[in-house]
This record gives sequence, C-alpha cells and structure tokens, in this order.
Amino acid sequence: MADSKSPLVLASSSPYRKQLLDRLGLAFSTVSPDIDETALPGETPDALVERLAEQKARAVGEVHQGLIIGSDQVATIDDDILGKPGNHEKAVAQLTRLSGNRVTFHTGLCLLDTAHHEAQVDVVPFTVQFRELSAAQIERYLHAEQPYNCAGSFKSEGLGITLFEKMLGEDPTALVGLPLVKLTEMLSRAGIDLP
Repeated sequence: MADSKSPLVLASSSPYRKQLLDRLGLAFSTVSPDIDETALPGETPDALVERLAEQKARAVGEVHQGLIIGSDQVATIDDDILGKPGNHEKAVAQLTRLSGNRVTFHTGLCLLDTAHHEAQVDVVPFTVQFRELSAAQIERYLHAEQPYNCAGSFKSEGLGITLFEKMLGEDPTALVGLPLVKLTEMLSRAGIDLP
C-alpha cells in the first residue's frame, strides 16, 4: 500500500486525460510513455486496452517511482476498432458510419504501485448511441471542432456531445479516456483517499 506522499504520475501526453485527472485535486506529473501500440493478432479490444494501459504504466514506472496511471482506449463498431482519423476525409467516413449506430468505447486503466510492484488493471466500457446525422451536420461538426486526433472523430467533452442520442455506461469520464470512478477506487485501495 502506497502512502499519501507517493508521487502520482500520469503516463500520458493526452491533454484530455490531464484535464480529467485535474478534477481529482491531486498533485501529479505527466510523462509520455514510449510504447508500441500495435494490436496483437487476434487480440480483442478489451485485451488490447488492458495490455496497453499496463504497458504504459510500466514503461513510465521504469524511470519514475510512485503511483503510475496508465490508460488506453479504443472505440468499436460491429467488432471493428475505430482509430484516429488523422484527416478530414477519414473523419467524414467514420462519422457517416457511426450515424444512427451504437459505438462502444473500451478504456483500459492501470494503477501501478512501483514500491510494491503491484498493478491494478481493469477495463471500463461505455457506449454511445449516435443520432442519424446528415452530411451537412457532419461537415459543420468537423469544421467546428476538427477532431482528427480523436478515436471515432468526435470530442464528447465539446460539441461532439450533440452527435449523441443517448449514452450508456457507469462512468461518463471513461468516454473521454480516463475513468475517474474506477481510478478513485484504485487510488483508495492504494492508500490515497479522496473526499
């Protein structure tokens, strides 16, 4: 069990994960992990994000001591993994496919306690039902937010919320990439109690 003075490190360069972790009011630093995020042959989305979340935490834990938070996320539709579109054309294609459909986000979370060589690892799912979107709505949204570095081509913490008909899951922060409800449980088990 860690003590409350253990350094807390977020193994991520994501500004979205950093903003979420800021909500807990804990002092932490961020370090970008350098790992290969390629899926293994036949690897399920849950197995992939669980493995990558732990790999990220362990990669940073080799250099930094304390409690290391690793997280990874993929979005799936019909068992296909949706990546980051990278450009406008691919984002149009993704959102056209998502229109009227359900998308599940699989978020892997790892809390590594380097002092005790203990890792808590879990996967938190979250599903969104997309509204039927016209080509004009997709174009307006993409020009407004340009979510080309986001899996699924949208930012739920921004205007992307308007693309949804409903959200289904226990922890809406999992949708953004860092499930705070599960992380709070893990931190508590590691000796960090939050109000």
